[in-house]
Amino acid sequence: MISHFADRVTAAIKEKRTPLCVGLDPRWEQLPDEIRSRHGGGTLASMARSFEELCVRILDVVAPLVAVVKPQSAFFEACGPAGLVALQRILHRARRLGLITILDSKRNDIASTAEAYADAAFAGTLMEGSRRPVWEADALTVNPYLGRDAVEPFLISARRQQCGVFVLVRTSNPGAGQFQDLKCEGRPLYEHVGNAVAAWSNENRGNCGMGDVGAVCGATHPKELERLRSLLPNVLFLIPGYGAQGGSAGDTAPGFRPDGSGAIVNSSRGIIACFQPGEARWEAAVEAATRTANIALAKAARLA
Repeated sequence: MISHFADRVTAAIKEKRTPLCVGLDPRWEQLPDEIRSRHGGGTLASMARSFEELCVRILDVVAPLVAVVKPQSAFFEACGPAGLVALQRILHRARRLGLITILDSKRNDIASTAEAYADAAFAGTLMEGSRRPVWEADALTVNPYLGRDAVEPFLISARRQQCGVFVLVRTSNPGAGQFQDLKCEGRPLYEHVGNAVAAWSNENRGNCGMGDVGAVCGATHPKELERLRSLLPNVLFLIPGYGAQGGSAGDTAPGFRPDGSGAIVNSSRGIIACFQPGEARWEAAVEAATRTANIALAKAARLA
């Protein structure tokens, strides 16, 4: 049984022959009409129920086609307590379907606060000598701005459960360069962050040669992505920005290792909002969009 996080990701991508990750970022206005009408009532609890139904049905469609899914916690948190219950159920459903789950929360803080975030994501909250599971995610996105001591609790908790951490390095948003491109000792800041990620990843490497600490590097900045891959040959990349954000399959190509491994490419709206709300056969549209993305990304990764 494969236990190391990077080995599990590598094996799952190889089995499905695609690096595609389906992002679960539900928005009320993009939901199918039939789901919205079924969960009417105008409350946050009804919105949470609609998000859960959408995501569970999408999971059932994409589970045979992809290896990884990435729920974005913000959309569920915006629904209040019911949204958090929905998120927990979605994560558990994904795990039962054999999917690797990345909880996209971009957490960070110091000391006991970071420990609480980390344990909620991975090992569970400690109470009376035993741990009570919360999210049970396979990986979590983390902001490195506070430094190693703030990242450490996430590494400890993730490693306790053979899970992974993805650290923001060069993000996909248009304003990413405001801070990430600032020159520091003659090099852009994102390169310094990337070097730190490489060092942390090297502390616990799997048989695939990559560690359990990955880097978030956007497809919308392909030159920087190429630069980071040259600097971090043995780091697993999570690549957002493909699809609705403007990144093409070709833009993701520099993020892969020479053998086609080493990258997870996320698409959210391009998959879960690829249809008009009134479309009756929206699940078929989701399947078609997933298959189309798989073909394009397999070519980019040279897996085809």
